[in-house]
Amino acid sequence: MCDQHGDVRVPLIEPDLPAESFSGEVLPLEAVDEVSILTVCDNTVDMLLLSEGPARRMPIGGEPVRVLRAPTLAEGQTFDAPIAQHGFSALVTVRTGDEVHRIVFDTGVTPDGCVENLARLDVDLSDVEVIVCSHGHFDHATGLSGFAERLGSVNMPVLIHPEFWTRRRISIPGRDPFDLPTTSRRGLEDAGFEIVESKRPSFLFESSVLVTGEVDRTTRFETGFPFHEAHRDGEWEPDPLILDDQALIVNVRDQGLVVLTGCGHAGVVNIGRYAKRLTGVGDIGMLMGGFHLNGPMFEPTIKPTCDALVELDPTYLVPAHCTGWKATHALAARLPDAFIQPSVGTTYVL
Repeated sequence: MCDQHGDVRVPLIEPDLPAESFSGEVLPLEAVDEVSILTVCDNTVDMLLLSEGPARRMPIGGEPVRVLRAPTLAEGQTFDAPIAQHGFSALVTVRTGDEVHRIVFDTGVTPDGCVENLARLDVDLSDVEVIVCSHGHFDHATGLSGFAERLGSVNMPVLIHPEFWTRRRISIPGRDPFDLPTTSRRGLEDAGFEIVESKRPSFLFESSVLVTGEVDRTTRFETGFPFHEAHRDGEWEPDPLILDDQALIVNVRDQGLVVLTGCGHAGVVNIGRYAKRLTGVGDIGMLMGGFHLNGPMFEPTIKPTCDALVELDPTYLVPAHCTGWKATHALAARLPDAFIQPSVGTTYVL
């Protein structure tokens, strides 16, 4: 694979083994000295939040990254700020000694949302070495177009699950089906992306970052996305499990696992438990990302999710994107010492 982007090794295990084979096997995820996760795209932004714990907020009145012309203001200008959108993207930076690697995890819902916010947050796109997509839904993958347009020839690996390309829709009884935009393989290849597909766990940068591949489903209450369908063999069929859903794991020395989800379609509890089982690491330092508990279809899952997360006992909990207002407030009430309010532009450092 591309040497200039570090070592992206897939598959980790022989490709004919089913995903269930990993449920009892511990993979040698090396500890890193530090991980920082910058929220690039998310549903909310709050410029008045103060730094707390590992969360470093954008400073009010600090040096702006970019200044914008604003003729209706007395000064004629104002500072730029990141924009929220219904999508998710994070810049993950891992450091061990003097060695530093940067990953973009998901790319947001609009073509330019991710790259524009990275510019607003003073991140150089050329510093990104690999893109990992949690799954194929367009609110996590459309920003790949922005990378292609901004960089010209991307020349960068993008790690996905083979089901990433599946055509999908949401078909709620009594409503017209809503077709979800689908990423084009040819479009990515023509842009210069090096497509790396695996259902199974994959290491990035030797053994310092682990992408879960398909997540082992063990809870009774995390049953997937009702009315979600996939187009296969010329027909629409139920697709509640969304098997391409995968998470990213980093083991931070003396602090435990940092687990980053996209939508958490596999179930945030399943993901947390699977991360511990895959790595043999007992502590979760931070669990962050979309937990997909928003709306009446998922509200019955909020209480058992809260109960199970209390047992998982993450040091920090950052429910973002599709977690939903009711679930976020329930999690804040049940895990008040762990809960951190998410916001675009926040950097979490462990």
